[in-house]
Amino acid sequence: MTDIIIIGGGIAGISAAARMSKHARVVVLEAESALAYHASGRSAALFEKNYGCTSVKALNSASADYHHTANGGYLTPRGFLILGRDGEDEMFDSDLTDLKTSEISPTQARQYVPILNQKITRAGYHESAYDLDTDRMIQDFAKIVRNNAGQIHTSVKVSDITFQNNRWNVRCGSEIHTAELLVNAAGAWADKIANLSNISPIGITALRRSMAQTPAPTGHDISNWPIFFGVGEAWYAKPAAGKLLISPADETLVEPHDAYADDMTVAEGIDRFQQHVTHEVTRLETTWAGLRSFAPDRTLVLGRDPTNPSFIWCAGQGGYGFQTAPAASQLVADIVCGHRSELPIDIVAALSPERFTN
Repeated sequence: MTDIIIIGGGIAGISAAARMSKHARVVVLEAESALAYHASGRSAALFEKNYGCTSVKALNSASADYHHTANGGYLTPRGFLILGRDGEDEMFDSDLTDLKTSEISPTQARQYVPILNQKITRAGYHESAYDLDTDRMIQDFAKIVRNNAGQIHTSVKVSDITFQNNRWNVRCGSEIHTAELLVNAAGAWADKIANLSNISPIGITALRRSMAQTPAPTGHDISNWPIFFGVGEAWYAKPAAGKLLISPADETLVEPHDAYADDMTVAEGIDRFQQHVTHEVTRLETTWAGLRSFAPDRTLVLGRDPTNPSFIWCAGQGGYGFQTAPAASQLVADIVCGHRSELPIDIVAALSPERFTN
């Protein structure tokens, strides 16, 4: 039986560990005190099959059945609404086509979100967008790992990695873990883990995204409102637990760290939101930020490193980690176990780290 070390306990690492634990002995190493601490724990928690580039959409489609049915399903209907104003027609039409969304009138849009102002000239609605129960998904994948005798270690920071005699040696403090295969699911820290492993980094960059939680608009029950956003995803607002989450959808290049929201960036997002609504935000209950990590082509990196096939990339999830997790983790497991993937060959190639050597 193969030994596998997975570095990273976000949705990428724990889902891959769950898939592989059926065929191998796995150990998950997470630097923080809990799983899903960084990007995974600060997700917008939405599943929209048409969101992302071509390879992401393929993973979304391949993940849909799992999201709908596994363990009773993880999805709750939400829907989404695209909003456009004068001068935004070209970008609105592009978003409408890309997201395969039907146009509705501004009057119809206000039936979904009553606080929309009269500056809205275009709107598109799509009902097949869903809230994702991200916490339960993380815990269910972790349960699979443990039920298959896998190990999950938290609060263990990797300090040194060596490859000798065809085995990886990963030092965490005074402990050393050894295995035949090493899976790099370290999110924003993926290139740092590659450097420690004497593997050429891909160019994974961390982009900060900020969020503010505000009270629901007075006099409105927002529980059934869709997520709604401006053209080009310049901002979005999403109901959650009776509150309204507002994000400027920022992508600020930062070094990997425990991210926090920038006050000015949050203010810009609130202003963009208020340009589309009659509601005035007078109080922020809390703000936070997460890191979305992208490869240079903004496509996930899934597969064996071309210079050392015992080093497996599971990185570059960007903002698509949860919605692609079922299919992405299955692809990683298929690659590791030598099984044929059900994904199209061109999609597997588009996700492979070998694309960076061409």
